[in-house]
Amino acid sequence: MLGSILAAAGDSYGAFTTPVIDWHALAPSLILVATVAASVVFDSLSSERNSGLISSLAGIGFLAALIPVITLALSDSEARVLFDGAFVVDKFSLVLTGLFLFSGYITILLSTNAIAEGDYPEGEYYTLLTAAVLGMVIMTSARDLITIFVAFELLSIPTYLLAAWRKRTQTGVEAGMKYFLIGVFATGVMLYGMSLIYGITGNTILVNIGAQLNGSVGSEPIAIIGIVFVLVGFGFKISAVPFHNWSPDTYEGAPTPVTAFLSVASKAAGFVAILQLVFIAFYGQADIIRPMMFVLAALTMTVGNVIALRQTNIVRLFAYSSVAQAGFILAPLAVVGANADSSANVLSTVIMYLLAYTVLNLGIFAVIISVSRRTGSGEIASWGGLFTYAPGLAVVMALFLFGLGGIPPAVGWIAKFQLFTGVISAGTSAAYAMAVIMAINSVVSLGYYLNVMRVMFMEDAPDGDVSPIKLPVPLIAAIAITAIVAIGLGVYPNFFTDMANGATFAFAAG
Repeated sequence: MLGSILAAAGDSYGAFTTPVIDWHALAPSLILVATVAASVVFDSLSSERNSGLISSLAGIGFLAALIPVITLALSDSEARVLFDGAFVVDKFSLVLTGLFLFSGYITILLSTNAIAEGDYPEGEYYTLLTAAVLGMVIMTSARDLITIFVAFELLSIPTYLLAAWRKRTQTGVEAGMKYFLIGVFATGVMLYGMSLIYGITGNTILVNIGAQLNGSVGSEPIAIIGIVFVLVGFGFKISAVPFHNWSPDTYEGAPTPVTAFLSVASKAAGFVAILQLVFIAFYGQADIIRPMMFVLAALTMTVGNVIALRQTNIVRLFAYSSVAQAGFILAPLAVVGANADSSANVLSTVIMYLLAYTVLNLGIFAVIISVSRRTGSGEIASWGGLFTYAPGLAVVMALFLFGLGGIPPAVGWIAKFQLFTGVISAGTSAAYAMAVIMAINSVVSLGYYLNVMRVMFMEDAPDGDVSPIKLPVPLIAAIAITAIVAIGLGVYPNFFTDMANGATFAFAAG
């Protein structure tokens, strides 16, 4: 009976087909899913004495997920399109996936001792961290509004909990609540904008939305409102002004490894979503995007830098530095679509700056964690005499700070140079105005970066103690890896620029 029913259904509606799934393309995400599941099982079955092993499990998962990323990058240059275009694996997604896996692994190195020495369970921490990275990895391949939203929430919900990890302290609770409440509000704004876009285009696939908006639909007021609302929602994630109020208190109240993670990987995921929307779904609406991004970029870098000048706490200083850096990354989007050549330059420079900023900022927070183990304070004044008792840390920190300021030899100089080139290549008056704003803010940022160096190299240790710092192996590894990558890419930038240009070509072609 059942067989006849199925046969009749097959005759009526066509032969049944089995969906073809590219397991190789999905491998990085599937490995992270398996890592999350294994972490939960291991944590529930192991004793408290073995709970520290879960960090090793998470680290192995990140490294294992890098293997298919490399094999996919070496296999061919064609994009792999899955689920009717909702999920695309190309060179763009592979480069950013590698960045997020690298960030997750460095965060584990930063967290190993800091979390183990606290009085909170380790299993939940690494499970949440891995789940957040999974959301970021999915975000790199999402080419559909629903997929982007699901990835965004898979990233956001674990980070809300990680931000409030110090739940027995007032600052920890404040950090988590502020991040959660503003995050939920931003999600609502973003989702409302997505609903408007879907309502007017009747589609959720980014390519199809772009085709609809390039026609008469794009001139409708409801479409403009939808575009603005969606971009505002992601403006929260990247802490663009005026959506940045959550970041200083959250960064200060969260555990420092979580702060490092939020300041780089979480911010980069927001930029990935913005790039996908701007260059695929909203590309024909450059006349709306350019002025919006110009205002956001100018406000974000200026407000972030000016407030950072007044900070005396090292974590709050880099919270506002992170806000200012978001403004620099937004700057090229202020000239997107100005001419045919500038768009390719815009995308490659944004990707390049994201890569450089992630490596440099992770290295900076590795040094901050190392110094705080000695001083027990977050005040910049406590960094006095660092060159006397830890010259290696002081020199590495100086290289990282110079890199963020755009000074060789660390990788930041080539990224910032290309950023200026990408903006100026548009050749418009707005592009030249943005370049001037960027130049002024670059000089301002050096004011607080150099102040930290002045304290490290020219002031004495406040307590007079100049005995050497003893650092755990994971922290040493994190500092060494980020320093080697930052200096290596700064001295030999060809690989760095080729990677960004290759990702641009694949993304634009997709």
